[in-house]
Amino acid sequence: MFERLQKKWKVSPKRLIVILSAFAIGGSLCGYLGKKLMGLTGMEKGVLYFILYIIIVTLLWPICVILISSLLGEFSFFKNYLQKVFNRMIGRKYTTTSKIAIFASGSGSNAEQIMKYFASKGNQGIEVALIVTNKAKAGVIEKAKSQAVTHFIIENRDLGNPEILLNELERKEITHIVLAGFLQKMPTEILKAFPSKIINIHPALLPKYGGEGMYGHYVHKAVKANQEKETGITIHLVNEEYDKGEIIFQKNCSISVEDSPEEIAAKVLALEHLHFAPVIEGWVLEDKLAPLN
Repeated sequence: MFERLQKKWKVSPKRLIVILSAFAIGGSLCGYLGKKLMGLTGMEKGVLYFILYIIIVTLLWPICVILISSLLGEFSFFKNYLQKVFNRMIGRKYTTTSKIAIFASGSGSNAEQIMKYFASKGNQGIEVALIVTNKAKAGVIEKAKSQAVTHFIIENRDLGNPEILLNELERKEITHIVLAGFLQKMPTEILKAFPSKIINIHPALLPKYGGEGMYGHYVHKAVKANQEKETGITIHLVNEEYDKGEIIFQKNCSISVEDSPEEIAAKVLALEHLHFAPVIEGWVLEDKLAPLN
C-alpha cells in the first residue's frame, strides 16, 4: 500500500511518512475541535447532533490539514491534494494542464526547440514548466532564461538523494519528464514516481548503438566506423536500463561513407529538432484526459 501511495503522489518514502502524519494529526485535530464546538451548542446526542457534527468536521478538516501540513513543510502537497478533491466534488474529472520538465546537461538545443514549440502553441494545456540540469554552467540555463522558463540545478552528488529532485518536481506540479541530452541515469525513485511518464531521445536507431556510454559523438563515431548507410533518432520511454525502454518513435536518414561523424551528427540533430517536440505533444495528449489520481 505504501509503495502505491508513493507512486501515486510522486514522493520519497520520507515525505510519504510526513504526509501520512499530517493526515492523521489533521484528522485528529478536526475531530477534537468538532467535539468542542458541539459541546458549546448544548445539544443532546441524537440524529441531529451527529448530522451537525459531521458537517462541522467536514468544514474543519481542510483547515486543520492545511494548518498541520504547513507546520510540517508540506503545504504545497496538500494545497494540490485539496484542489483535486474539490475538482472531483464539482464534477471536474480530468486534468487541465500537463506540465513538462526537460532535463539537459549541455547546450540545450533540443530543449530550446521544445520550449519554442509549445510557446508558439499558446495555451493548449501543455506547458514547459521547468528545465533541470546537472551542470551549473550548462548552456541550457541561458536558453531557459530566454524563454522565461524556471531552471533548477541538481548537482550529480545530489542525484543520490532523490528527495531533493522530487520536492522540486512536486513543487512545480510536473506531470511528464523529457530527457534531452541529460547524461545521468534517472534515480529509481524518480522512475517509480513517474511511471511511463519519462521519455528520452537517442541519436541512433535503437537497439543499435545504445547502452551505457553511448551518447553524442560516441554514437556518431561508432556509426561512422561501421560504415552504416543510415542512422536516425529513437524516442523511447525510460526504464531502469540505458536505452531499453519501449520505443514510441523512430526516424531514419541516409548517410554516406564520406560523411564525417560531425556531418552525421548534424543530420541527426536536424531530425531531432524536427520531430522531438511534436512527438512529445502527441505522447502527452494521449493521457492528458486521464482521470486525476
